[in-house]
Amino acid sequence: LRSLLRTIGMKNLKGLRVLVSGAASGIGLECARAFAQRGANLVISDVNATALESARAGIAATGVKCFARTCDVANEESVAEFARAVHEAMGPVDVLVNNAGVAFLGSFEQTPLSEWRRIYDINVLGIVHCIRVFLPAMRAAGGVRKIVNVASLAGFAPAPNMSAYAASKHAVVGLSEVLAMELHDTDISVLVVCPGIINTAIVHVSPTASGMSEAQIRKLQKYYADEGCHPGVVAADVVRSVENDDGFLFTGPAAKLGSTAMRISRRLARRLTLAAARKSGYMAE
Repeated sequence: LRSLLRTIGMKNLKGLRVLVSGAASGIGLECARAFAQRGANLVISDVNATALESARAGIAATGVKCFARTCDVANEESVAEFARAVHEAMGPVDVLVNNAGVAFLGSFEQTPLSEWRRIYDINVLGIVHCIRVFLPAMRAAGGVRKIVNVASLAGFAPAPNMSAYAASKHAVVGLSEVLAMELHDTDISVLVVCPGIINTAIVHVSPTASGMSEAQIRKLQKYYADEGCHPGVVAADVVRSVENDDGFLFTGPAAKLGSTAMRISRRLARRLTLAAARKSGYMAE
């Protein structure tokens, strides 16, 4: 019954307050646009002030309210200041989309400890910081609300040369599962988003920094451009999953296949992933 009520409660997004972190580009920007198209009012944040203002202007031009403020999700005080400003200007949010994230490509032995810290600070603690400051007000306000955590197919079925990124996304999945159980008897539910091959800037990395060859990086970028879907596909699926009160969303090429293969046979999934990694550029042939 509670799940049914939540589904009914989110069917009409018009006028709801939706917060999206990392909203200046990629999946975050497309999510903000998709929610705005459904009539929701937006709160958006990013570390890139210029791109954020461009995103705000574009969303506001559609006729909905759009509050934008730069925020470094890895910085606890920056998130706290952001939350104070949001609550003062807009009130408690109805949907919290924790999208901000970064990646690093390279083998485990080529991944500096500084990159592990950077990725965990943003991808994991960034979500922790946002939930800690926004959840209490969501609880106190009552009513149907949603927390959306953007993980990755890498959180279930990672490829080689992404140890730090995959570990952080596994952490997001685990955090989300525990949070969903702890909020089970409330009107707040959790959605875990696991995008597959999405054509974003995630593979636009420096060969020098990653330890991967220039040819490998070029091949990987071409693979994502040719085989990946537009982030707008993910955004449309996210909006639909929020409306349906889903708990998990596997979206984009290879997402469902990869997660299913891992459940059936990890050994088989590993063989398939290694073959795909050589084709895509995650591994040298």
